[in-house]
Amino acid sequence: MSDTPATLQAYACGSHDQPLLTQTIGDFFDDMARRMGEQEALVVRHQNARLSYAELKREVDRLASAMLRSGLRKGDRVGIWAHNCVEWVLMQLATAKVGIILVNINPAYRLAEVEYALNKVGCKALVTMTRFKTSDYLAMLRELAPELATAQPGELRAARLPELRLIVQLGEQDEPGMLRFADWIARGSADDPAVAQAATGLRADEPINIQFTSGTTGFPKGATLTHSNILNNGYFIGEAMKLTAADRLCIPVPLYHCFGMVLGNLACLTHGATIVYPNDAFDPLLTLECVQDEACTGLHGVPTMFIAMLDHPRFAEFDLSTLRTGIMAGSPCPIEVMKRVVRDMHLSEITIAYGMTETAPVSCQSSTDTPLDKRVSTVGQVQPHLEVKIVDPATGQTVPRGTPGELCTRGYSVMHGYWGDEAKTREAIDVEGWMHTGDLATMDAEGYVNIVGRIKDMVIRGGENIYPREVEEFLYRHPDVQDVQVVGVPDPKYGEELCAWIIPKPGTTPTEDAIRDFCRGQIAHYKIPRYIRFVPSFPLTITGKVQKFKIREAMQQELGMQPEKTA
Repeated sequence: MSDTPATLQAYACGSHDQPLLTQTIGDFFDDMARRMGEQEALVVRHQNARLSYAELKREVDRLASAMLRSGLRKGDRVGIWAHNCVEWVLMQLATAKVGIILVNINPAYRLAEVEYALNKVGCKALVTMTRFKTSDYLAMLRELAPELATAQPGELRAARLPELRLIVQLGEQDEPGMLRFADWIARGSADDPAVAQAATGLRADEPINIQFTSGTTGFPKGATLTHSNILNNGYFIGEAMKLTAADRLCIPVPLYHCFGMVLGNLACLTHGATIVYPNDAFDPLLTLECVQDEACTGLHGVPTMFIAMLDHPRFAEFDLSTLRTGIMAGSPCPIEVMKRVVRDMHLSEITIAYGMTETAPVSCQSSTDTPLDKRVSTVGQVQPHLEVKIVDPATGQTVPRGTPGELCTRGYSVMHGYWGDEAKTREAIDVEGWMHTGDLATMDAEGYVNIVGRIKDMVIRGGENIYPREVEEFLYRHPDVQDVQVVGVPDPKYGEELCAWIIPKPGTTPTEDAIRDFCRGQIAHYKIPRYIRFVPSFPLTITGKVQKFKIREAMQQELGMQPEKTA
């Protein structure tokens, strides 16, 4: 720690009023299922499926039994390559129940990426959807493993996927070398004593999930999370939302990401609430219909999802009055969007959550009664049983409150490590157990944290540090701006110049001059973007995060510069 007086340091420790959960995910879920019984646990609209807690437990036990009967054992890695569906939840809970490590594989992955992911962690089995839109998953697997054509299900020996033995597909057709999910789960028994026996040998601090970070540089890293990491995080997230068994949470965010499986599934399952999936992937109209028809009380989403719903031409047709809470996360929330969500979607108790995959993921969150001005301008305060501090990236010393620096977090939520990469783990987690996030943040006198950008996104123009988030927030106030992203691009004179990509509101035609006139006299001259482009959309990850590096690369190409290396 620095010599700054403790009262002024950018450090905060969460409450210890409620103890940490010490059970495994399987044991906790079994207890909840016994208590909740006929309470509706899961609604999957696109599959026309409804399961009570008792029914969900029965199917989870059947799948866990089938896994053991397929030769899978504690510590084995099993991948799931699919969008939101009943089978995803079954896999999440069944693997945890018998100590198999679930590996989340991004549905956007293509040949080289899925090959890398499966081999990096040595997946023994893979559950996959067959196709989605223009993506043919089975065709990709046949290309990676032509040996499937002559293999018996469960006995694959593929040169490019040497550890993989079993591929289970979620479709109905019979595929050479693969097993249908329905046939696989039919092999299991809901009262198989081997499942209970396997559960007795599990500990809460053991790995149960691997999620590949979607970093923009180098190969993805497999963040390895334990029962304790994600079960406790899901529980305290639900506590911040004041979830109860009366809540019905609409989850349009993807399950392969922590947002869906922890902030969504586990927040519900730790509170006896109902999980509701409106579709396999996000669709603004289907989500609005789902909220109305299922009388949802909660709704999750990244800012781009909320914007898509608010600006949908049929938005006003839907009765969203049952909504109360939810989470907006994944990327910084524009203040004006948050105000519209509270006013127009009845989400008076929506919360903001901040975190990263490596911290299971949430380390800061607002609560349902956080004052609106704090909810729209910060990511809340530190979660229970966690610590956060803001340090000078150059010295590692804790900075005074109000001073920007790198946000670090420590506590139960910090990952087990990057799978098979001790060096990268040590780079991310220091010897004192602090996870270095790479995010620039400030902390105010009450401990509220504000994310001002990524260290790598900070723009230095002529010696002035500029935080793109600040400029974005100002431009959101323009009546013709629907969404905006600000990045830095190289400049021979100033080192970097600001560039703003703007999505105009429907029916408007703003000009570059109009935007600059709006800025003059309101923000410092060096914060006024030199380059302004009007675009129909931003490059996004599958979770809705804006890929700023692609905006930068596009501008460098437009301006005749050599794009920077991202690896």
